[in-house]
Amino acid sequence: MATTDGGLAGRTEHVMAEVREDDAGESAQRTMTPFDDIYDQADPRAFFRELGAFGYRTPHHAQRVFRRLAALRLRSPGEVVLDLCCSYGINAALLNHELTLDDLYAHYTSPRAVAMTSEELAEHDRGFFRAHRRRDAVPVVGLDAAPNAIAYARAVGLLDAGFAENLETAPPTRDLLDVARGIRLITVTGGASFLSRATFQPLLDSARTLPWVAAFVLRTGSYTPIAEYLAGHGLTTETYTGRTFVQRRFTSAAEQQYAIDAVTAHGEDPDGKESAGHFHTALHLARPAADVSKPSLGELVAR
Repeated sequence: MATTDGGLAGRTEHVMAEVREDDAGESAQRTMTPFDDIYDQADPRAFFRELGAFGYRTPHHAQRVFRRLAALRLRSPGEVVLDLCCSYGINAALLNHELTLDDLYAHYTSPRAVAMTSEELAEHDRGFFRAHRRRDAVPVVGLDAAPNAIAYARAVGLLDAGFAENLETAPPTRDLLDVARGIRLITVTGGASFLSRATFQPLLDSARTLPWVAAFVLRTGSYTPIAEYLAGHGLTTETYTGRTFVQRRFTSAAEQQYAIDAVTAHGEDPDGKESAGHFHTALHLARPAADVSKPSLGELVAR
């Protein structure tokens, strides 16, 4: 499958912006550290270096859950996982390879990797990921408005197809819609606040079978608008209540105060979570009502 490059439509921040996820407007974006310069570079080294400094963990929490969901959902040729806001293919790397997020941090911040050119690193990564490929690897399609990140993930073999398109600002290409027919699972670990029905509608309308949607979403924002839209497509959204999931440490006292205020405004308790120094995410899983207990969300997370 070929990479399809779409326009950014003048938008400087792309939908992958995992560390800025909020819906509180420009004031909140100024309060949160943007990390804008790491999302669309020629390779992922800056991403891992800068986010690693603040203990970014969301893909780690998602790894086992996404593997379990993919095993349940993908049973036939042509069926795929679609990773929204996929960045450099990090979720695909963890889904399909015997690697942890800590392994990726060590890999991309090692003296050997730091000394390479982007071209040398890409060549090295092709062999690195081949050597760690799981036998039960599943096809993963990536969607992100960052063309360099998509290109890298495709070049090193993490994505079976990649689309640098922003569906919030432009309609999907025919190539994306063709691939979307096989979507059985949609995954999100960042950028949910930038997504709306504009992104989900063409994907759900194109899929031959209604996909499940699994999203780790910062507690500073509300997932309700997306959940309500998914409900209109026959998908019931559950939120895992057994725990929340650390995203990263705060970069400043101002950022922490913003998070505490935003979480409180959404009716959640920041005590022991945001008040203790970290952004936290919640896991939301949308499925048809008939599938809600097959298995339960608690079983998917805990087992």
